[in-house]
Amino acid sequence: MSERGEAPAAAAAAGVGGEMPAKKQKLSSDENSNPGDLSGDENDDAVSIESGTNTERPDTPTNTPNAPGRKSWGKGKWKSKKCKYSFKCVNSLKEDHGQPLFGVQFNWHSKEGDPLVFATVGSNRVTLYECHSQGEIRLLQSYVDADADENFYTCAWTYDSNTSHPLLAVAGSRGIIRIINPITMQCIKDYDLLGEKIMSCGMDHSLKLWRINSKRMINAIKESYEYNPNKTNRPFISQKIHFPDFSTRDIHRNYVDCVRWLGDLILSKSCENAIVCWKPGKMEDDIDKIKPSESNVTILGRFDYSQCDIWYMRFSMDFWQKMLALGNQVGKLYVWDLEIEDPHKAKCTTLTHPKCVAAIRQTSFSRDSSILIAVCDDASIWRWDRLR
Repeated sequence: MSERGEAPAAAAAAGVGGEMPAKKQKLSSDENSNPGDLSGDENDDAVSIESGTNTERPDTPTNTPNAPGRKSWGKGKWKSKKCKYSFKCVNSLKEDHGQPLFGVQFNWHSKEGDPLVFATVGSNRVTLYECHSQGEIRLLQSYVDADADENFYTCAWTYDSNTSHPLLAVAGSRGIIRIINPITMQCIKDYDLLGEKIMSCGMDHSLKLWRINSKRMINAIKESYEYNPNKTNRPFISQKIHFPDFSTRDIHRNYVDCVRWLGDLILSKSCENAIVCWKPGKMEDDIDKIKPSESNVTILGRFDYSQCDIWYMRFSMDFWQKMLALGNQVGKLYVWDLEIEDPHKAKCTTLTHPKCVAAIRQTSFSRDSSILIAVCDDASIWRWDRLR
């Protein structure tokens, strides 16, 4: 995959398509992948290596380079802590389509004691798996889009508030968001949006903040539930928001392909071998009171890595936002400890396996942080279990 030309653009909501048929796919070895698929010698070569601290790189502008950060960041004396997280590769498998897997997400909405289920997306395929003890990964369901040219790039879990059924949203190159109910094995049309702020990123190097808790947006969302196409010939009037509540191009100088909230702080990355932790405005500014005219940004820290300068390589955090994970284009995984006092001195654990050499497009932690899944350009899936 080229650095830019063949990279996927962000999937946009352009409507909801028809149903996708469920299909049971073939894995590279068997329906279910057991730890036996990795020989003992190969498993022993899967290692966790503690790397050095992050180094400062002055090529990204900052107003206050030593500003305090999340909770205790910047308070008192800064101490360098060793990364306390270690993992071991216990299983891997490969999907039969052989195309890049761009997205993976664990279902964090399950109850305690429920099976650990995750979904992968790639090509025109959506696949659900279940993690079991002793490293086993069991295939549950697979959905294939009717359009062979569809290429799914991302997925996200939610649930039906009425039935408590899990729901999986997937989107890709066709700009269609599909909502799948794994219980009924059907593609449905209902979805909900939670939260008050959205941070977007894209190919123009910019990051934009959008508030969805304004009266205008609240009324529009309410009216969307009351709209009945069977009772009127008039289409539903969509709200168009042309200007964000905050925008900046001072964080990155290349395509921005991943952004996540960390409390009121923001983590974002581009093709520059660094994840940047920052916030709009000055350190003391309340993010809820940031004005569209605000031009200041405060960079709190950087998480540096190597060999990850291609587009659309996305990081993830665990449920409690204590760990940060990212893969690079040669199959290495980096895991950082976010429970630190100084983000500039964060140490990470590097996870490697001799047979994992393809670009890791995305990672996902299970809700209890015991399992880390990585998906790659060669359609392979890698399971890393945390060592207690």
